[in-house]
Amino acid sequence: MQNDIDLEMKEKDILAAVRDRMGIEALNDLQLRALDAWKSQGNGDLVLYSPTGTGKTLAFALCLLCSLQPPMGQLQAVVMAPSRELVMQTAEILRSLAQGYKVTPCYGGHASSDEKASLAVTPDVIVATPGRLLDHQRRGNIDLSGARFLVLDEMDKSLELGFEDEMRRLLRQMPRLRRRILASATVLEVVPDYVRLHEPHVIDVLDKTDQPAERIDVWRVESATKDKLDTLINLLNSLDGGKTIVFVGFRESAERVYQSLRQNGITAGLYHGALEQHERECAVAMLNNGSCRVLVATDLASRGLDIDKVEHIIHYHLPVNEQAYVHRNGRTARVDATGNAYVITVAGEPLPEYITIDRRFELNLSGHFPEATMATLYFQAGKKEKLSRGDILGFIAKGSGIDAASIGRIDVRDHYALAAVPRDKANAVLRSLQPLKIKGKKVRLSILK
Repeated sequence: MQNDIDLEMKEKDILAAVRDRMGIEALNDLQLRALDAWKSQGNGDLVLYSPTGTGKTLAFALCLLCSLQPPMGQLQAVVMAPSRELVMQTAEILRSLAQGYKVTPCYGGHASSDEKASLAVTPDVIVATPGRLLDHQRRGNIDLSGARFLVLDEMDKSLELGFEDEMRRLLRQMPRLRRRILASATVLEVVPDYVRLHEPHVIDVLDKTDQPAERIDVWRVESATKDKLDTLINLLNSLDGGKTIVFVGFRESAERVYQSLRQNGITAGLYHGALEQHERECAVAMLNNGSCRVLVATDLASRGLDIDKVEHIIHYHLPVNEQAYVHRNGRTARVDATGNAYVITVAGEPLPEYITIDRRFELNLSGHFPEATMATLYFQAGKKEKLSRGDILGFIAKGSGIDAASIGRIDVRDHYALAAVPRDKANAVLRSLQPLKIKGKKVRLSILK
């Protein structure tokens, strides 16, 4: 009875944190069902099959947090995800809700020495890509043997990317696992034996959920020439300036399209696998904070990114298969929003059967894509240099004299930070701040292009 009372009080605290720190007033159906199944199952595992953008991350985060013991200086839970972006997004959600617990993200693309230092004090929860986690385990930086809870997020993508061997090796190092959560955007025909699911409760809402596809208008945009660049620019100039992701098939194409947009006065970001991790992070941050309205990307950006309120998806190149098409479109119409998808085609270019066009889009050749209203200040210091969002907000407002309410989103990473300020005041703000110290230290500042 006492345990039931404690669990009920803990759940109330967690749901209050969801409301106060994430601004979510009520859980959706998937999250309620997952939490109820997790509590009622006892020692059984949980499998979540749900489309991208329906709140799976919060669903398994709630289950996990309800099960954690008070912080005890030892590893309690491991979350594995296939991409850096998904690891960072999940870690951020857990950190905002798990006050008092240490949540450590580990992923490739940046120095492992910072992670090693963080792991020196054992986290309660580790969120990691399989490859980086296996590397830390082999080096003796983390002992996984005490972990009691495991989440395998985007399991279908992890298998698709070839992480099976790493996951198998890692699960051998977790002999004391009590419960597992497996989350996937597609149904797995066979769950690998090494996962060792025990009495799994399956929640499959792939066919029952109000799918994003049902809230997306699909438009065909006909290009008069084989080179679609002019058509893309005319299309962007015909839109309302909402957040837009342009999907291309190749890194080289992404670079070419990105440069062309900039030359035509359209502020854009760039996202593909050949860029450094911090370059990709900055591109996403600028789209989120209003410093640019367009992101040119390969399919690497089709899953795992935390981008709010994308209104338009443009298929500059046709997707390679139906799954790629679904995940590209999954960047818009998230949760209960609506969105638009535009498919650019040239004369005689056949459409795959899985693409159903709702209507033809008429270009406005006299239109103009609205300029971004914000610009991004880049601070060459971050969490590891003891900077917080509050520090940066106060520094900008006091040092430049602009109203704190006009300062936009602030993102603080390990060794750098980004802050959105009104574009028409950005240069003046930069000049005001450059001579000043923040927390007693001079930090190099610039405007991110």
